[in-house]
Amino acid sequence: MTLRLLPLLFLLWLVALPAQSDSQLALDKGCYSCHGEPPRRSAPSMAQLATEYARYRGQADAPRRLADKLREGGLFAHIAAHERLRPEECEVLIRWIIEGAK
Repeated sequence: MTLRLLPLLFLLWLVALPAQSDSQLALDKGCYSCHGEPPRRSAPSMAQLATEYARYRGQADAPRRLADKLREGGLFAHIAAHERLRPEECEVLIRWIIEGAK
């Protein structure tokens, strides 16, 4: 009987884990090192990125397309920090930026 409950308990445990917020992901990945206030060198701030990327709102495939370009160096040349992001992390960050980075 207890073995039947283990998968259910595991799923409940996963649901109970606190979700990492997108801004926390940006902080953990060091995004604010360059895109904070004030931004580093010629890097745009998160607010500037959010303003620029607002035009992609409502485009379901935009986060994936932009994340792929960012990781490949197609958006801002080849930036090591961008290329080190996992695809799913990059897509989450791009979606967050498109939605206003708040």
